[in-house]
Amino acid sequence: MAINASFVSPTADAKVAHMAASFDANGLVSMLMNNLSGWRLVLTILVLAIAYDQFKYVWNKGSIVGPMWKAPFIGPFLESVNPDFNAYHAKWESGPLSCVSVFHKFVVIASTRDMARKIFNSPTFVKPCVVDAAYKLLRPQNWVFLDGKAHVDYRKGLNGLFTRHALEQYLPIQEQIYNEYFKKFVQISKDNNGKHVPFMGEFRELQCALSCRTFVGQYITEEAIKKIADDYYLITAALELVNFPIILPFTKSWYGKKSADMVLEEFSRCAAKAKVRLAAGGDNKCILDFWVSAMIESEKYRQRIAAGEKVPDTEKPSMLIREFTDFEISMTLFTFLFASQDATSSANTWLFQIMADRPEFLEKVREENIAARNGDIHAPISLDNLEKLPWTRAVVKETLRYRPPVIMVPYVAKKDFPITPEYTAPKGSMVIPTTYMALHDPEAYQDPESFIPERWISGDADKQVKNWLVFGTGPHYCLGQVYAQANLMLMIGKASMMLDWNHQVTDKSEEIKVFATIFPMDDCLLTFKERDA
Repeated sequence: MAINASFVSPTADAKVAHMAASFDANGLVSMLMNNLSGWRLVLTILVLAIAYDQFKYVWNKGSIVGPMWKAPFIGPFLESVNPDFNAYHAKWESGPLSCVSVFHKFVVIASTRDMARKIFNSPTFVKPCVVDAAYKLLRPQNWVFLDGKAHVDYRKGLNGLFTRHALEQYLPIQEQIYNEYFKKFVQISKDNNGKHVPFMGEFRELQCALSCRTFVGQYITEEAIKKIADDYYLITAALELVNFPIILPFTKSWYGKKSADMVLEEFSRCAAKAKVRLAAGGDNKCILDFWVSAMIESEKYRQRIAAGEKVPDTEKPSMLIREFTDFEISMTLFTFLFASQDATSSANTWLFQIMADRPEFLEKVREENIAARNGDIHAPISLDNLEKLPWTRAVVKETLRYRPPVIMVPYVAKKDFPITPEYTAPKGSMVIPTTYMALHDPEAYQDPESFIPERWISGDADKQVKNWLVFGTGPHYCLGQVYAQANLMLMIGKASMMLDWNHQVTDKSEEIKVFATIFPMDDCLLTFKERDA
């Protein structure tokens, strides 16, 4: 018998041979397609996609803490529309590393001080990132998205804008803004017959005005500042950590993009005005002036060298920078606003609330600020003298520790990142260190859930440098950290001398609301009046 013969019949053998000869893959696909209805095909594809989504999540999760399964595709997106600080905190406490997966993004969260520091200090493996919409709002070519040497070189050109000499020049602008807005706060309270009203929004507008005047001085109109302050809320909403990944009409991202375009256009006009004014010999009054002046000085130096002149080293600019276009300047100034607006608004809000609830510390701040100005509450103060005020410095530092304005800093893994010997974050995943747990670490700060400014005067809080992650660490630490702290010290010092204010404590006052940064859940109910001389 032939080796391929069957034990049935010649007819059956012939049928089998015919089927074998006519079989091919395309035929199988055609047969399946013919036997599947449209809905069955869609359902099959959906099931396969869900299975792949779950498999990829479980594979990426590995051994770290996280849900066993994820909601198909969207993950915890719906829960994140209104972020809950307590849920965040529970996540941080669940383990040194934990994870979630939202839409197409796998997210690894680092909770401990050492894990956070490792991510901050691993530029080989990670680079800062933001939500998808941010590339469209801030523009993909923005300097904050540069990496490696390109980022280092660009950043060097900005360092001169935040020297102590430069910061000293910004103080008069800031004092003027505080004077104007403190009068406004008093008027708001008068208009409401002394009733306590939410002031979080007012602090956001104050910070926006102060930032715009510090960054671009008088090149921007009051109307433009008001427009930016009113609309920046839309930009913040568009840049929330969890958001829809594409810009659709009438979504948060869409409104945010329109507002961002307006800010970029306004700052571009300011840059053009500054170049004309400074080329004509104008003096430096704001960050934009210092930057444009550095460009002019660098260009003059290059022209002298090109002409064959031997220029003494003493006449060489401290930092040679290239000419930046109006739009490049605009994008950079926008990132300064992006970095400062929400974070400093948060610190402002908590600082006013905390000082109202703890008048014994406010009185110490008031006394030393009046003494530093020799009794004249309207006298200017230098940066050196401002930083020598121990209680003013202490309440600012403790507020930043107690209620850190930046609780998470998103990075993206440029390649597989071995965070620990046991776990490697996959390339393309978001890797997010939190600062909150390091700043509330009982091993570094005794009784960390209490507001204790004395720890910065007689305690050892200043020695806990590894835990002080308010402004990050590593190559992408906050460029404006000295500026931000001096700004807050100036604000609360002037307010202590010029104003009396009262806080209406509610059961929501100490609850934390997450809106890009953190605010009191009740939006800080205050009333202001002028302080008697």
